[in-house]
Amino acid sequence: MILTEVTYITIGKGVSAADYVNMALGYFRKSGVKFYPNSMSTVLETETVEEALRIVAGAEDELIKSGVPRVETVIKIDHRVDIDNSVSRKLEAIGLRVQP
Repeated sequence: MILTEVTYITIGKGVSAADYVNMALGYFRKSGVKFYPNSMSTVLETETVEEALRIVAGAEDELIKSGVPRVETVIKIDHRVDIDNSVSRKLEAIGLRVQP
């Protein structure tokens, strides 16, 4: 499983990002991917790097189509093949559980 952390930095449309975060989360929801938003980014779980990049690019396109003149996208990918990689597994390894 591929874990991808993504942060979109919208530039040129004010300082509040809540509407744009919700727009990206809506795109992730429609894509069917498992995702975990947090205060600074969102983590996606996908089967391939290509799927992750397609979804990240699609959400970025939605932000641009909404009128944002510039988007900086920060991506971090964890591609681990020796075990079943997931957000749940990582949190359980440090004694935390994913909240429903």
